[in-house]
Amino acid sequence: MRPIEPPSTPLPSESASAATTRFSFIVYGDTRSGAQPDVPGDGKILNPEHTRVVERMLATIKERVNTPFPIRFVLQSGDAVLRGQNAEMWNISFSPVIERLTRDANIPYFFSVGNHDVTTMPAGEPGRALGLHNTLTAMSRLIPAEGSARRLGGYLTYAFGYGNTFVVAFDSNIASDSIQLAWVADQLEHLDRARYHNVVAFFHHPVFSAGPHGGASADPVPGTGQKVMDRPEPPTVAIRTLYMPLFRKHHVRMLIAGHDHLFDHWVERYIDQGTGYRMDALISGGGGAPIHTYVGEPDLRSYIAANAQERVTVEHLMKPGATAAQNPHHFVVIQVDGDNLSVEVIGTGPAAYTPYNGTSKIALNDQRSMSQGSAAGTVGN
Repeated sequence: MRPIEPPSTPLPSESASAATTRFSFIVYGDTRSGAQPDVPGDGKILNPEHTRVVERMLATIKERVNTPFPIRFVLQSGDAVLRGQNAEMWNISFSPVIERLTRDANIPYFFSVGNHDVTTMPAGEPGRALGLHNTLTAMSRLIPAEGSARRLGGYLTYAFGYGNTFVVAFDSNIASDSIQLAWVADQLEHLDRARYHNVVAFFHHPVFSAGPHGGASADPVPGTGQKVMDRPEPPTVAIRTLYMPLFRKHHVRMLIAGHDHLFDHWVERYIDQGTGYRMDALISGGGGAPIHTYVGEPDLRSYIAANAQERVTVEHLMKPGATAAQNPHHFVVIQVDGDNLSVEVIGTGPAAYTPYNGTSKIALNDQRSMSQGSAAGTVGN
């Protein structure tokens, strides 16, 4: 097992980038191969779909290097390889692709661990321990070092700041872990919000999803015609229960996840001390894993009711497609222009990927644009 080679020019220190307010960064996730027995995959070859995604990234980075919004780093939301306990899968199929970004394009790369990397078992379980060891080894030269103020020791849980944006990564496979939760809370509690206007959290399991991991079902209960009861996964339940109140308290601007192999976009709106805020939740799981499609709308009525005091509403801004062709492999460019963010989805196919009603790019309204009394939205049910 070997570490991924870092860029020759690391991301500038937080103090060195303090005046930066205009730049872009890339987000994506789920770069593993499939599990088909007769198809060569991780540990045998480079994932061809992940390679195509990275090649398109490299072209995009080059195109924008001299623009007002150059791409400064990449965030990957997990599931690097099919089985993280297998070192050959990392060394043969993943690391060489990532080094085209870090070594060849000189772009910093940050990773948040997925279930295929470490399993969803608790700390101390042998399979998780080996997967975590391999993941930490692979990422050891890319993320903040052990012992630094921006790293939780022994975890793939860390944070960094660039310009006016602060990014925090945590392990959603153990979202109920109290040590990790306390560390993330402490980072947000002591954050200089006069500088860091935009706070981004990235992790593997989505808060809301219309894909196969979202808990919803398109199938009715036999003989009733009514929808099968939702079964959200335990990490999603823990994130909704433990992390979302924390994110609202600290006005986190954007959540980035994967797990479902598609693009999905949700907006949560809420009221805090008379002011309305907006938190965008993106799923970008199109990094090369087998494509997923739309399953159904999750039933969020109990979630809305539990957070009625903050007048939480949830809007499904962009729904995934019903076919694989409508959900191509892709990555997302987040453009930061002061307090204004925009999202651009870039696919790997010959035609432009246009998820937002005929366009690939959408501007996100300022998080304080909603006044008290106007908290409107839609709830999937």
